[in-house]
Amino acid sequence: MDAILPTTQTDKLIDKFGRQVTYVRISVTDRCDFRCVYCMSEEMAFLPREQVLTLEEITRLSKAFVEMGVSKIRITGGEPLVRKDIVNMLADVAKLDGLDELVITTNGSQLVKLAQPLKKAGVKRINISLDSLDAEKFRKVTRVGELENVLQGIQAAKKAGFERIKLNAVILKNRNHDEVLDLVQYAMKEGLDISFIEEMPLGTIESHSREEAYYSSDEIKRDIEQQFELVPSTKNTGGPARYYNVGGYDNLVGFISPHSHNFCDTCNRVRVTASGSLLLCLGQEHSMDLKRVLRANPTDLNKVKQALVDSMDIKPKGHDFDLTEQPVIFRHMSVTGG
Repeated sequence: MDAILPTTQTDKLIDKFGRQVTYVRISVTDRCDFRCVYCMSEEMAFLPREQVLTLEEITRLSKAFVEMGVSKIRITGGEPLVRKDIVNMLADVAKLDGLDELVITTNGSQLVKLAQPLKKAGVKRINISLDSLDAEKFRKVTRVGELENVLQGIQAAKKAGFERIKLNAVILKNRNHDEVLDLVQYAMKEGLDISFIEEMPLGTIESHSREEAYYSSDEIKRDIEQQFELVPSTKNTGGPARYYNVGGYDNLVGFISPHSHNFCDTCNRVRVTASGSLLLCLGQEHSMDLKRVLRANPTDLNKVKQALVDSMDIKPKGHDFDLTEQPVIFRHMSVTGG
């Protein structure tokens, strides 16, 4: 059992550029039931079980983060909902004193059976990946996914009553860029927010040229404005998206633009991989091995908190994404945490 820890106003995670970390994304698995072309190779070698953080370790780590001023935790994967006993872990994390938001990103494949349990566990908001509304295109992007299963999952999430549901769409030129308007129309019809994401150059993926597939947020916004009025919104969910109100609707369109509109200067987040590496930047290799710290100090959360404080010294000012170089970062997105 962890010792009782003092909490003071100085227990904050502030990097050398004065940015405070208040948002953590934690990957609970590198495994997924899809094989999306922008996320992983078709034949992936997944981590052995002993190299993956246990759910108990993730809960302890979440507690340390929250005691250091983190108010928002997003659970990711791979596909987080394929992890056994994930709902029980989420319920434990949701109870942490000081945590304002527990949210999750999923591909939607497990939501028909898990949407209600997730809501009951204390998950406030949910992001669902949806890159195409065409079953054949959806299969090509995901390699193995069934569109209808995801659409039914979205309906199950709506029925469960989450505070907000947001769709995430990675847009690739000549794969799904012609569906931008269809995706916005679907989101508005269903009463959902939607964010469009520029592909990030993580890991080498055969037969997929990121430079060729790149479709910028400016191009996506131009496509949307053919039919919808977009007005800049003051909405901020604590993440990197820039949001717009859509004329005539209550829902938002967002853009996550690591290439065309760098958001590093306001970065307030870090990521933890399934293997326990603390990534201080999505587009850099600066990291700290938190798994080693957790396992060396199973009853002393102070040591974990000190490691988090120390990590702020190596958080870089920003990333160096360059689509003309393959790869910029050798780890795949599924390993990084989606």
